[in-house]
Parts: sequence; C-alpha cells; structure tokens
Amino acid sequence: MKHALHIDDAEIELSAIRAQGPGGQNVNKVSSAIQLRFDLAGSSLPDDVKQRWLQSGDSRLTLDGVFILKAQKHRTQEANRADALARLYETLERYAKPPKTRKATKPTYGSVQRRLEGKAIQSKIKAARQGRV
Repeated sequence: MKHALHIDDAEIELSAIRAQGPGGQNVNKVSSAIQLRFDLAGSSLPDDVKQRWLQSGDSRLTLDGVFILKAQKHRTQEANRADALARLYETLERYAKPPKTRKATKPTYGSVQRRLEGKAIQSKIKAARQGRV
C-alpha cells in the first residue's frame, strides 16, 4: 500500500505482548498481540503534521509525544503486526492533510426575516404579559 507520507522502520518500535481476553490455556503462553510505539515528537515527519497530531488530543499519545497502539484483533503475530502498521498509517493520513479553512458566509435574506418574525412574536407575547400583571 502506497502512502503520501512514509515513516522510517527504525522510528517504529514493535514488541510482542500477551493478548487480553478469552483464549483458553494458550492465551497465557503465546505473545500474539503487538504493541506499536512511535515517537511522534522525535520523528522525521513534517512539522505541520506533527503539530496537528500532537494538538489533536488523541488518547493514544503520551505526554512525551509517543504514540502507543495495541493490536490484538487477530490470532497470529504477523497479522497483528500488519494491522498495527495499517492503523498507524491510517492515523497518519488523518493528520497529513490540513483542515479546510472556514469561509465566512452571510445568512440568507429569508433566514434573517424568519428570525426577525420570531423575535417580533416573542416581543408581543411578553408585552401582553406586562399588561395583565
């Protein structure tokens, strides 16, 4: 799969850990889950991408700017490794493109008229209350 931005393999740390959840006796013996650690702050990514990602509030980011991801969906270590890398690049793609800038627009004539009519009706209701007190 070709991505717009590439992360050097040396910047990604993959380690095998034991998966959580049901699995019988085998779950306690086999380390099939993968924990991916990516030091975002010290990576070779462009600065604008780093800033967007660090300011995103992603719960998988530590205070030091390290992205931690756990992949344990599959039964094999190889499949979980591929899944972890795919999810890393998926997350990277999300922050690679800058957000669209908001263009200021004017309210339509009709929406202004409806708002003013609503205000006039509310004003009449309140004025009528004043006379009955």
